[in-house]
Amino acid sequence: MNAPTITVAPGDALRRDVVVANPQGLHLRPATAFAKLARQFTCAVFVLRDDRRANGKSQMELLLLAAEPGSRLTLEVDGSDAEQALDPLAEMLADQGSEDEPE
Repeated sequence: MNAPTITVAPGDALRRDVVVANPQGLHLRPATAFAKLARQFTCAVFVLRDDRRANGKSQMELLLLAAEPGSRLTLEVDGSDAEQALDPLAEMLADQGSEDEPE
């Protein structure tokens, strides 16, 4: 269901389009979990929705995207471990949510 990874040349950002599947959208718990996972990578992580761009390592910026169920997002990663970060981060954005992890 995910679009193929787009890469133009070595050193360029990797991008993947993702549809938010969680029935509650990208709310506080999944945004926090995503930012926590993103911070485990050294690469820059951005999530784009329409004309908005959020730092993927900041749950507050992610919440400001107001990504409701069905929203199309573009995940962008750029840096030395971008290839390792792309799949798990894209999967987390597209996760339907098993009602999130307990805190």
